[in-house]
Amino acid sequence: MGKAPYRRIYKHSSSRGSERYVECAYCHKKVPKYKAFVKYVGFRITDPVLKKQIKSMGSYKKIYVCPSCARFRGIIQPGKSRKSRRVSSNV
Repeated sequence: MGKAPYRRIYKHSSSRGSERYVECAYCHKKVPKYKAFVKYVGFRITDPVLKKQIKSMGSYKKIYVCPSCARFRGIIQPGKSRKSRRVSSNV
């Protein structure tokens, strides 16, 4: 028997089953890290007087969002191919 014309590899991690899971900040669902979207939540102080008193540039927190929550909350939008399919199906 011949070999497959391409090599089957798993690109996300070194081996299957060893994916690192993160928790969605909104629905608390466990999602593989490569599928999750990163969002930074926080604030920045722009008033120079307050900035001198507090001596901090701002506070940011990195959160992970699952694909369904990201679509629902408008963090991401469907790709162009999906939009074009939707427009062509309505015509």
